[in-house]
Amino acid sequence: MGKRDKLSTEWLSDMERRTFVVGAAEFATTLAGCEKERETSESDDVPAAPTEEADQSTPTEEEAAMSKSRIKLDRSTPGGSKVYATDDLSADGLLRVFHALGWEPTGKVAIKLHMGEEGNTNYLDPELLRPLVEELDGTFVDTTVLYYARSTADGYRRVAADHGFTYAPVDILDEDGGMDLPIEGGRQLSTAEVGSHYADYGSMVSVAHFKGHGMACFGGTFKNLAIGLATCPAKRQVHGANFDRGQVFLERVVEFAKGVFDDLGPSMACVNVINRLSVDCDCDAHAASSAMGDIGIMASLDPVALDCASLDQIYLSDDPGKDELIERIESLDGYFALDYAEELGLGSQAYELVLV
Repeated sequence: MGKRDKLSTEWLSDMERRTFVVGAAEFATTLAGCEKERETSESDDVPAAPTEEADQSTPTEEEAAMSKSRIKLDRSTPGGSKVYATDDLSADGLLRVFHALGWEPTGKVAIKLHMGEEGNTNYLDPELLRPLVEELDGTFVDTTVLYYARSTADGYRRVAADHGFTYAPVDILDEDGGMDLPIEGGRQLSTAEVGSHYADYGSMVSVAHFKGHGMACFGGTFKNLAIGLATCPAKRQVHGANFDRGQVFLERVVEFAKGVFDDLGPSMACVNVINRLSVDCDCDAHAASSAMGDIGIMASLDPVALDCASLDQIYLSDDPGKDELIERIESLDGYFALDYAEELGLGSQAYELVLV
């Protein structure tokens, strides 16, 4: 398959590296105040003084909606890569953020997501995706893994059916082997071996369940498109002989995803669903239950901005359960993956959140 146009993303060259300090101005709206009516004495002929005008105007409906949203705007940067967001965790909410992208597919559309390990209950609800998948006439795609039921294409299709992914075709991309995509500029990998059925698709929508991960710190767009599209031999290559953790492993994840982004270019759109926030991956049959409350859905054409904005929402949350997730993220140097992806030109950590 020939190489398509590279993904084009705007990013700020002079941007400082992100810190973990939750700062920036807090967004708030205030209603115009009004003074109490002054009581006038029946015996007093002097009229009451006029009420002073309020200094602030009544907020717009959009501003009022923003102030009530679970999505925090503290780290939103005007002019950054657009990330569209909602705290409406419904099929309608997902469609709204997707439509806000203004993205048009070409050719056959792959819907890349993790359909859950046998025994896992944290995977994305298939009904959440139904309107999007049906609108795009999409096909669910993923690859086999190194263990359990999903180690074969037939086994994976059975698990997918058991989990309710039955209203669209399910294509296990590596059922008939793999194909290589070149990786330019990486420190660890020079090729990304994806399932050979990848060549059958003209466009792809990554729908990632954003949560914690035992090796990648967090599972978002990059993990979904790296480990998630890799053949089993390529999975071994990314993980390393000793199932490496830390920066070397994260470099491989980012580089593998770069091969996919460089190939698909503008034919790729990305969605993160930030709910069921376990510290564990959906590949864990006995994953921990959610550490904190659900947040929302985000979409962007910039994968770095999208994963960064999603990760920031955990740090900005008022939910004390976030501490468990933050410990997992920081123990494995989670933000390094975003720094490296930005270094490789895959996008920007400067993003502008747009509530829809």
